[in-house]
Amino acid sequence: MTRIHLSSPDITPGEEKRVVEAIRSGWVAPLGPEVDAFEQGMAERVGARHAVALNSGTAALHLVLVSWGVGPGDHVPTSTLTFAATANAITYTGATPVFVDSDPVTGNVDPALLDETITRLRAEGRNVPAIVPVDLLGRCADYPAIAAVAATHGVKVLSDAAESLGARSGDVLAGSSGDAAILSFNGNKIMTTSGGGMVLTDDETVADHVRHLSTQAREPAVHYEHREIGYNYRLSNLLAGLGNAQLERLDGMIARRREHRETYAELFADADGVEIFQREGDDADNCWLTAVLVDASTTGWTTGDLMGHLSSHDIESRPLWKPMHLQPVFATHPRAATGAAERLFGTGLSLPSGSALTPEELGRVTGAITEFLRAS
Repeated sequence: MTRIHLSSPDITPGEEKRVVEAIRSGWVAPLGPEVDAFEQGMAERVGARHAVALNSGTAALHLVLVSWGVGPGDHVPTSTLTFAATANAITYTGATPVFVDSDPVTGNVDPALLDETITRLRAEGRNVPAIVPVDLLGRCADYPAIAAVAATHGVKVLSDAAESLGARSGDVLAGSSGDAAILSFNGNKIMTTSGGGMVLTDDETVADHVRHLSTQAREPAVHYEHREIGYNYRLSNLLAGLGNAQLERLDGMIARRREHRETYAELFADADGVEIFQREGDDADNCWLTAVLVDASTTGWTTGDLMGHLSSHDIESRPLWKPMHLQPVFATHPRAATGAAERLFGTGLSLPSGSALTPEELGRVTGAITEFLRAS
């Protein structure tokens, strides 16, 4: 029996053909026509003026912060309910991530708490040059409220849209909010380049500097000339070819994930104590992952019980992100915690949601869940 994963890559012969074409073109370095086309296509897709393709979303976060001059002594508030990459990238600069708790409904950062946190940090004499809100599981953060907070305090906004390509906040597409945004094309994302990421911004100076830093900060000289520390972060032309083919199929892949969410919503409709996380207002989401929230006092079972049952059928499920302020590595870091993210971590479970799921595989998942609910 083949294991079913949360979000496997969705690769077709079209992607294989594009990668082979890139290989045969001779452009096997971190530059070439596929990289140029990928940047242009993604900028047009999200409505940003400039795009820079990199080898990971983490690299994209890191280089925007470096380009903005964020460094040792600075404090950068960010969502506590996120993958470690967000906090790690802040740490790479020498700055201190400050973890801000979630809106209990969406799981995204609480803008009012973000406002209070920046006010407190400034009162303590801290320098707060930027904030990094995160779009959780394909739901955009509340960018109008975040923009108001940023304007009040004069800080830059770096949108971590790693999980939300194809979603929108009002009329604004994910990847174009804030002063800059980043996307991830990791293997489990809504589209993939196997590994990869991108910076999107309307600021030409920032885009040019990020591109410069990502190629070891080489100066335009015949010999090797360097005036600042650079990084080997550029995306290869081969992987950009994969990205271009994936981008052509993006809407179809999002539609498949939405179908899965509707299937889960119907499956759990009569299960008292279970709700689909982020279900309210999800028409603007990309449905990257569908998760359930479980009230064990009503159901009589926990997310751990369901996860164990699915695992016995070789089906992967996974709790929502463990909040960063609860991670041992960040135990001493400043935080503004209300308990909302911790409750979501304790009651939330993500279910297989990938667009590559076949009808037979989805049937295995729903069959296992039905069996569990009947026995509970």
